[in-house]
Amino acid sequence: MADDAVAQARRWYVQRISAMVLALCVAVHLAIIFVAVHRGLDAAAILGRTRGSVVFGTFYTLFVAAAALHVPPGLMNIAVEWFGWPARRALWFGRAFALLIAGAGLRAVYAVVIGP
Repeated sequence: MADDAVAQARRWYVQRISAMVLALCVAVHLAIIFVAVHRGLDAAAILGRTRGSVVFGTFYTLFVAAAALHVPPGLMNIAVEWFGWPARRALWFGRAFALLIAGAGLRAVYAVVIGP
């Protein structure tokens, strides 16, 4: 029973810390969008600036990682409370969804930074 409490506490901390990172990433992302729109940049100009950018790639990889870490505890709680799933099944569902988010997000980062 103590291991379950420790695991729950870890998931709680991971979700709260990832939420802090996500909040910062969303603020920076919105600022980037604001600057791009204000300067009248089109998709080609944006891709021209992002291709090969280590800073851009690192930032958005961090954004994707934070999102992928933030999802499993929340989905697990929803699946347990709303659908009555056992905790173990709900946790695996959350982890699978996190892999989906990570895969799609990293693919997008790769496409924008490296190219197709």
